[in-house]
Amino acid sequence: MNNIMKESFPRTAMDVFNSLPEGTRVQLIENVIMMEPAPTYSHQHVLLEILLSMANFIRSQGHGQVLFAPFDVYLDQENAFQPDMLFVSRERLHLIKQNGLHGAPDLVVEILSPSTSGYDRTEKKLVYERSGVNEYWIIDPDTQAAQGFQLVNGMFEAFPPARGIIRSRLLKAEFAFSE
Repeated sequence: MNNIMKESFPRTAMDVFNSLPEGTRVQLIENVIMMEPAPTYSHQHVLLEILLSMANFIRSQGHGQVLFAPFDVYLDQENAFQPDMLFVSRERLHLIKQNGLHGAPDLVVEILSPSTSGYDRTEKKLVYERSGVNEYWIIDPDTQAAQGFQLVNGMFEAFPPARGIIRSRLLKAEFAFSE
């Protein structure tokens, strides 16, 4: 009886993460479960502007797939994120499974919120870098600041800062947004 009971309980933080109800706003960051409130209006407005622009461009070019939160991205056994927006190239669409993306997206966009800005700029950035995300964008919806990073030889190199625009080197396109 004890063995049956032991096996039914989650054993790892990833097990707990995977047992949560669909749509739960939670991320597993360096083996720590982080719950977060719903995003702010400015966050959602900027996300929608970028999402519509980028998704329409990618669809028209046949480059791949754009997805948005909540959608789980499994990077390793200790990290499962729900990036605000992500792009997966056509060549890597096989990484998309019913329960999420299993591997690094080609491009990630994180829109800062009061509850997430700290780990979007630090822990998550480091995990995205070591996981092989080719391009990472951090957007501040209040100031319109857009800071991008490109993976070069396994390390993120910063793009020149911009305001109200994402200049993606990966997609060779620009995506304007405003609040």
